[in-house]
Amino acid sequence: MTRPSHPATLYLSAPEMIRLVRRLGLPACIAGVAERIRREFLRWDEFDKSARLACHSELGVIELMPIADASQFAFKYVNGHPGNHRHGLPTVMAFGVLADVRTGMPRLLSELTLSTAIRTAAMSALAARSLARPGSRRMALIGNGAQAEFQALAFRDLVGIEVLSLYDTDPAATAKLVANLAGQGLRLEVCASAAEAVRGADIVTTATADKTRAAILRPAMIEPGMHINAVGGDCPGKTELHRGVLEMGSVFVEFEPQSRIEGEIQQLPADFAVTEFWQVLAGHRPGRRGPSEVTVFDSVGFALEDFAALAFMGERAAELGFGEAIELVANAADPKDLFGLLTSKPLAAGADAVAGLQAARRRPPIRLRSAPRAGAAAPAGGARRIPERHKA
Repeated sequence: MTRPSHPATLYLSAPEMIRLVRRLGLPACIAGVAERIRREFLRWDEFDKSARLACHSELGVIELMPIADASQFAFKYVNGHPGNHRHGLPTVMAFGVLADVRTGMPRLLSELTLSTAIRTAAMSALAARSLARPGSRRMALIGNGAQAEFQALAFRDLVGIEVLSLYDTDPAATAKLVANLAGQGLRLEVCASAAEAVRGADIVTTATADKTRAAILRPAMIEPGMHINAVGGDCPGKTELHRGVLEMGSVFVEFEPQSRIEGEIQQLPADFAVTEFWQVLAGHRPGRRGPSEVTVFDSVGFALEDFAALAFMGERAAELGFGEAIELVANAADPKDLFGLLTSKPLAAGADAVAGLQAARRRPPIRLRSAPRAGAAAPAGGARRIPERHKA
């Protein structure tokens, strides 16, 4: 029997995603993902939604983020480990899958570390277009790490920001950001404190990484009409805003059941009023209601945004010939005979290996003496020390 043909899985590795983003241009990717998020949010009721599944540790969190409509299922694997830079690793690492709901066949396997940075910035700017004052031109950017450049360019292109006031507790992070944004048409002002950066801003973006209950923004720092884009608080016990800031204005979230657990509003009673942002896009609820209103986008990152990013990037990759077709799923000639894939030469080789193990068991065991303790005399016969590299 010949193997039945089924669609291969498109694999977008990190190098391929980098090539794709360079080909399209980062501004086009941010704008395209923002538009795709807008379209998907307008189909809100068509999706089977749930809060992400998270496993927390003292050093970070690892999460799975699933979502599906009638035709496609998506999930993202993502971590958040603020201390990873000490190991030469990103704070956030991610990959994701798009699968066919009808059959369960995975159609796309993609890196999502770079894509998550793009979609987070796209979501922030999309929200600000509805929630910030028209004509906003100045933004404070507190937290100048891996997400900062993407936020800066998204707000430049989609909102019209011209001036950035920057602050980070790590001056090297700010220096990195200034170097990366050179020549990007933004006026950059390096500040000595969060309070200095916030002063006079139309929009304030907080994008910090520490897994702690912080109060980077306090009520005394907030001016009438500000829009606050709170990005960094995204798991239980991790916040960036004093609860009084939330009580000063209108709060908007992505998916309320998840935000109650992970967002800034975890600090507040369960009946504290919030608005899911899709309702603003759909015209069911108002966004900003006046020039002096304080608005807060309590962003934790929601699976529908990753669904949109996977769909957009996967479609562009297929159109332009990026990525690699792989056989991610074992493809048996008879789908009911998975074992049949093993009944060939590899299985015979496996049988030989088993016979070798059985023969080895019949040989007398090798007896090793433990190495002498430091300062102790070596036993007679000179016991052999086990090399360090062989120890578990």
